[in-house]
Amino acid sequence: MRDLIVITGATAVGKTDLSLEVAHKLDTEIISADSMQIYKEMDIGTAKAAQAEQEKIKHHLLDFVEPDQDYSVSEFQKDADQAIKEIKSRDKIPLLVGGTHLYIKAVLEGFMLPKIKADQELRAKLQNLAETEGNQKVHNILAEKDPKTAQKLHPNDLRRVIRAIEIFEQTGKQKSVYKKEQKLRPPRYSAYKFALIRKRENLYQRINKRVDLMLEKGLLNEVQELIDNYELSETAKQALGYKELIAYLKAEISLEEAVEKIKKRSRNFAKRQLTWLRKEEDLIVFNLDQQSKESAADEIIEIVKGEKDYERELKKRSEIDF
Repeated sequence: MRDLIVITGATAVGKTDLSLEVAHKLDTEIISADSMQIYKEMDIGTAKAAQAEQEKIKHHLLDFVEPDQDYSVSEFQKDADQAIKEIKSRDKIPLLVGGTHLYIKAVLEGFMLPKIKADQELRAKLQNLAETEGNQKVHNILAEKDPKTAQKLHPNDLRRVIRAIEIFEQTGKQKSVYKKEQKLRPPRYSAYKFALIRKRENLYQRINKRVDLMLEKGLLNEVQELIDNYELSETAKQALGYKELIAYLKAEISLEEAVEKIKKRSRNFAKRQLTWLRKEEDLIVFNLDQQSKESAADEIIEIVKGEKDYERELKKRSEIDF
């Protein structure tokens, strides 16, 4: 048996429901691999598992960082290692679930990027440049310093573009160099890797519907309470839904504009997640438009228990186009 199970996929595809099904049937515990679900009091907009579900299935790395605190990928790797150790000590196989692919890669492959302090002055300068002259202007700066990384990052992925510039400015080495070194390392854990997909139009419908449902559940009030009580960290302020509703509460845009921006940005985020998944190797893919979550969960369990051959399923299902 491998060290852990990974379940990933784009936002709103159905990871939470299916992972709860798998965790229940395997009697195991979930490690969240979501860069926004780490934050306390950011519940509705990050689509955390309901409290009742969390009481049934033990969750790790969920709801434990204050909204005004920064949290790095290297910290996640360290915390995930500890959670994996604890779960395995109870003779259970850890279930790593989420759509933050950098978190998943850090756990499985390691994290080679240097530990550097956030350069708030540089970040503010680049953020201001993006707001006044556009994201492409900042992306052009990265292209001059680290062409290979620039090729892999969309100009609208501003946070990672700025981070790559920050790494170069502080270390004199390109982020792509660290990435190359990372690939030469052997895996840190062996894993059963599963990806959940849906047709693009169905996924987008689910995203739009989920945004509407979040607002019905009180997302606007949640955002208001957050900005009343905290000076949100730069990461927390960029969370899907929160950024747009903060702009509305500051009277910078209308509520209608904010909602449309949330939906559009969520769809764009899903596109990027799918792009990442297409580049991944060793993924067994389940199309949740074609089978129920219960059926997919049962197949995952059969594979993990060795009732279905993992390598054979991998070859068959990794060829699914999405």
